[in-house]
Amino acid sequence: ILDRVMLFFTASLPWIPLYIILLIWIVYRFGYKGGNYPYSLAVVVAAVITFAITDMGSSYIKELTERLRPGHDPNLEGLIRLLDGKGGLYGFVSSHAANVFGLATFTSLVMGSKKYRVSIFIWASIVSYSRIYVGRHFPLDVIFGALTGMAAGYMIYAALQFKFIKKITGRTT
Repeated sequence: ILDRVMLFFTASLPWIPLYIILLIWIVYRFGYKGGNYPYSLAVVVAAVITFAITDMGSSYIKELTERLRPGHDPNLEGLIRLLDGKGGLYGFVSSHAANVFGLATFTSLVMGSKKYRVSIFIWASIVSYSRIYVGRHFPLDVIFGALTGMAAGYMIYAALQFKFIKKITGRTT
């Protein structure tokens, strides 16, 4: 039973509705008319930039470190169970973990709701763990992917906060 659950969480396609709902929630929360429109648009653009940075950054790190994925490691041949194929050759850092933790960090800082924060980080943790479960990554691939994502999410939030400091905090510089 857990195999099916983890295959669901590791797949990208089922999460498209979540991303669409999140986009709609951001636009609804920050407004799409009048004076709030620029901020709402900036949050959406910043979320997309966060995703792009985590995705491209994790791919760059993979090529730089050249650490084999579990399915490609000859020392592990016959010892691991692969539920979702071997994947690409290199796995350090996990792009899935970087992407979901980047999105979780950025949106939780922007949204501010404790309920949302807890929910989105549980979701990011399950997605990340699923990558280990299906045999695509070693635990450190996922841990460093998550750290990469959190760093990127925080940096993009800080840049957005600097640009719109009065809107976010209610104070001027």
